[in-house]
Amino acid sequence: MEATTCNGSVDGSPVFYLVGIPSLPESFFLPVFFIFLLFYILIILGNALILVAVVAEPSLHKPMYFFLTNLSTLDILFTTTTVPKMLSLFLLGDRFLSFPACLLQMYLFQSFTCSEAFILVVMAYDRYVAICRPLHYPVHMTPQNNAILAASAWLTALLLPVPAAVKISQMAYNNIALIYHCFCDHLALVQASCSDTTPQTLMGFCIAMVVSFLPLLLVLLSYAHILASVLRIRSREGRSKAFSTCSSHLLVVGTYYSSIAIAYVAYRAELPPDFHIMGNVAYSILTPILNPLIYTLRNKDVKAVITKIACPKTLSEIRALGL
Repeated sequence: MEATTCNGSVDGSPVFYLVGIPSLPESFFLPVFFIFLLFYILIILGNALILVAVVAEPSLHKPMYFFLTNLSTLDILFTTTTVPKMLSLFLLGDRFLSFPACLLQMYLFQSFTCSEAFILVVMAYDRYVAICRPLHYPVHMTPQNNAILAASAWLTALLLPVPAAVKISQMAYNNIALIYHCFCDHLALVQASCSDTTPQTLMGFCIAMVVSFLPLLLVLLSYAHILASVLRIRSREGRSKAFSTCSSHLLVVGTYYSSIAIAYVAYRAELPPDFHIMGNVAYSILTPILNPLIYTLRNKDVKAVITKIACPKTLSEIRALGL
């Protein structure tokens, strides 16, 4: 959809200019590029390794790991939406984005953010059924039901940002609009417009509430029931085993909402724009890079399979020694 520019000319869609991090000297662009490139490679390799491990190992063909593959896929897509453009900005000085490209980047960033929150809720539900309703687990968590739960999370997340994207497409911009960010974030696009931004700011706030607090409430509710069930287990070993099945997911949830909190505090506090931009950039990188580390280090099943794939000879030698 064509947007009417603020100066009154209608000569097609506006072009967006990514300011990046305003106070960052150009002499630091190359080091920042290599840092982001390293993070991006680690994110791709770490999550791809988890995908390969779960698909290749029959012992991991369980609901918990099916949802983990969804999470890893999301992390790859989530970072691929923003990081390549940031790398291009810092290496080549490529700051321009067309209106459709910027709108698509904003929409995908919001969609994948929503998807991750909903997948974490589904994973919490999986742990709830496994611990609180173990006899019903094979009935409730069938492959068909798992696929429905995952598809519902993806579909809801794809639909939720549509109204915001439509409203953004109807806002007026200058022929060259300045985006004070490293990528096309919703708030940065709203602030770059010369239309009335109040409705869009309110809509963005409502979407943020739905994506952040509602899933968090459902996760906390699930773990409240899990905690109550675990505390009823008499043996210490039984309680420890039950908690261990949830530890990786709890750490991922903590990382996800901690990064959201950092981005939110950076936005709400009376700080320079650089802090808001860096908070958002940290949010877009922190969770995807830590998720594979958490599941590799904390989950013994995933760790064993990845070790077998990466170092098959070493694992066979360990088994031969009986260690």
